[in-house]
Amino acid sequence: MAEEECSHECSSCGVSGCGDREASAGPSTLETNKRTTVKNVIGVVSGKGGVGKSLVTSLLASEMRKRGHKVAILDADVTGPSIPKSFGITGHLTADEDGINPSVSESGIEVMSVNLMLPQDDLPVAWRGPVVSGAIRQFWQEVNWGEVDYMFVDMPPGTSDVFLTVFQSLPVDGIVTVSAPQELVAMIVGKAVNLARSLEVPVIGLVENMAYFKCDDCGKEHHIFGEPQGAAVAEKYEIPAVATLPMDPGFARLVDAGKVEEYDVEGALDGIIDQIEATTKEKAEA
Repeated sequence: MAEEECSHECSSCGVSGCGDREASAGPSTLETNKRTTVKNVIGVVSGKGGVGKSLVTSLLASEMRKRGHKVAILDADVTGPSIPKSFGITGHLTADEDGINPSVSESGIEVMSVNLMLPQDDLPVAWRGPVVSGAIRQFWQEVNWGEVDYMFVDMPPGTSDVFLTVFQSLPVDGIVTVSAPQELVAMIVGKAVNLARSLEVPVIGLVENMAYFKCDDCGKEHHIFGEPQGAAVAEKYEIPAVATLPMDPGFARLVDAGKVEEYDVEGALDGIIDQIEATTKEKAEA
């Protein structure tokens, strides 16, 4: 294959016998810049869109921050970024001689997202896979993250180029997968879980979002999208921790106002957070 024809994106290349492809086979870890130390990386994934993956990423980061950890979010959903809006982060990024400086939320969560690089937040990002993957590598390598205890990577839906780029380039310690209470979604969860395990990445927890709506008047829980299946799916795929989140209009209002950090999950995510801390503690002690 001629050098000028190579995109250097091996995860999406079907050409065999390429020296570059053979040299890059298998997982590798990209280095960060000199002002960055990231202790633990957690991917938040879903097999399909619309189940609230970015929402769960925001909540996990907020809850981990409340426990006193230094937290960051790398928004890998490059073509559909929503993390800055949830945290009320506006304005453009700055840079210095060492790299790009991430934006910081009100509680101190560092955020890097392509939307912070656009002149308007509603401009489309119509990039092909290799360019998107290159942007994610740049977010990891060229950002001055500083000391980070937990970095959450908000993944795009599905299991395509970006999934492979993140899991083969970043030192991912585990994933949390997000689902909704429909059989179709549960089946697609299995695809993401099985791919992660084929890449030797532990599956830490499952969050079933939109599991129920609680009536303000009677307090009864209504299963709008069907009976919750999170526990059964977690058991099927041997996922150690499971959590359920309701449909809550109050939460939507806080996200729209950029105040996701103020939402009280009332301990719903404690099991997932505990499992993340236990998994990363085992790694540190190994």
